[in-house]
Amino acid sequence: MTAGTGVVSGVRVSHDRASLDDVEAACHPDTGAVVERLLAVPGVGEAFALQTCNRFEAYVVTDEPTTGRAVLADFAPDAAGHVTVEMGHEESLRHLMRVAAGLESLVLGEDQIIGQVRDAYETARECGAIGPMLEDAVTKAIHVGKRARTETAINEGAVSVGSAAVELLAQHCDLADATALVVGAGEMGSLAAHALADAEVETLYVANRSPANAAELANEVDHDDARAVSLDGLASALDAADAVVSATGSEDHVLDASRLADRGDTLVVDIAQPRDVSPAADALDGVTVHDMSALESVTGETERRRREAAESVEAMIDREFERLLEGYKRKRADEVIATMYESAERIKAREVSEALTKLDAHGDFTDDQREVVESMADALVSQLLAPPTKSLRDAAAEDDWTTINTALQLFDPEFGDGEGPSEATVRGDEIPDAVLEELSGSAPVAADDDD
Repeated sequence: MTAGTGVVSGVRVSHDRASLDDVEAACHPDTGAVVERLLAVPGVGEAFALQTCNRFEAYVVTDEPTTGRAVLADFAPDAAGHVTVEMGHEESLRHLMRVAAGLESLVLGEDQIIGQVRDAYETARECGAIGPMLEDAVTKAIHVGKRARTETAINEGAVSVGSAAVELLAQHCDLADATALVVGAGEMGSLAAHALADAEVETLYVANRSPANAAELANEVDHDDARAVSLDGLASALDAADAVVSATGSEDHVLDASRLADRGDTLVVDIAQPRDVSPAADALDGVTVHDMSALESVTGETERRRREAAESVEAMIDREFERLLEGYKRKRADEVIATMYESAERIKAREVSEALTKLDAHGDFTDDQREVVESMADALVSQLLAPPTKSLRDAAAEDDWTTINTALQLFDPEFGDGEGPSEATVRGDEIPDAVLEELSGSAPVAADDDD
């Protein structure tokens, strides 16, 4: 598979059409394993997968789009069919840019997604799954994501699910007088802990399976009373907590009904995927649980503030998308052009070598004269191939792949090998005497009319 033949196919299950249960059903514990599984399918040349708390997406590069669609058909067999979105070549490329720019996030313009795209890219690279098509596509998406955040106001306000969760808590209780608990010291938990510290909660607990990681985060946040506990000591922190943000990476419920029972009035925001809080906990007296869907009340206001910036990002994506397509087209044309020149260079080298051998047989042949012959051959190749080179690039720009594929067959690098008509041109008796004499530096002797 080459840059000239590959097409990208994609599939996604994300929050825009799917419920949290649907996203959870589509998710896999190991993104690298998904990439390796896709890459192992015959016909797949490249693969990429992106998994976050709100989405699970996969992309493959194949020679034909039908192959890509077939490979991805059972990508999310546990999710209901109506929430699974298939994407063709151009839609996949544009969607990746929109994701990295934060336009497809639950919190419009959130910053964490660009890091998640970068991490997924590194994972795919480590699996040997990134080739010329996805290299350009994913790095372009990351580039667009950076530009969106540095050149527009797309990430002003609540810029992450973690900070949005704290804004949601602030709508329901006075955080300044509250004791808050963050369960999980990963990326989302860290963002929530920093946001709670900024909200000046009275006491901040950080709980994590690893006490060392909990202590590290508690020391990192700017708060005078931040305390680290292990999950074994979670009960005491829950007893004291008025507000809880849970964001672990556990496959099982960390906060089940028994843990939250009889804790008094407790407000919980569950931003984990899979969810940390058992659905049964929401039925407990005094316990109110909000999941990711509840953040829409926060993100709605954020989206209104960022709408103008989003329009600028959309325009940016349009321009970068066209540049990406033009880059692919140029690569496809250049591949054929390179093949064409390779074929011509092979034939030229052979013919020049044989011609010089024949010319040497007619007398001394200087290095300068050899250079003249070789320069002439180079000029002939360049001039003869200039028009088809332009035509091929025009064909690529116009998506005329019939012309490009035909040229690829006509200019096969093996073309011209072996016996062929061209050999007649290098036989000494086929080279005009005038040319031989001029190249050898000897002038013809004037013939006597009487002889």
